[in-house]
Amino acid sequence: QLQLAESGGGLVQPGGSLRLSCAASGFTLDYYGIGWFRQAPGKEREQISCISSTGGSTNYAESVKGRFTISRDNAKNTVYLQMNSLEPEDTAVYFCAADGPKWINLCVMEVGEYDYWGQGTQVPVSS
Repeated sequence: QLQLAESGGGLVQPGGSLRLSCAASGFTLDYYGIGWFRQAPGKEREQISCISSTGGSTNYAESVKGRFTISRDNAKNTVYLQMNSLEPEDTAVYFCAADGPKWINLCVMEVGEYDYWGQGTQVPVSS
């Protein structure tokens, strides 16, 4: 059974950093594009980043560009989201999801394209 599990969330002060992990079980991530999403209370889920199955292409939402970095380590079957300069507006539940299988050097910034989802990890940003 294909499963994704996010970890690394937790309370952080404004200006701080966190690294989220998205670990796969039951399948290998090698042939899947991975997206990171977040959902703040009372708001719709938004996609903030993605990385292609090849690892050669990434995309970011304007709201996180320059602060967040997505990466993947296929040997560890894990995708990461490094989040720097966090702001209270970044407070949300963060999810990862997989799109595939496909071997392609682009990734999609559309929530509906992703088939397999994790349960999410909370990231409150507050002093």
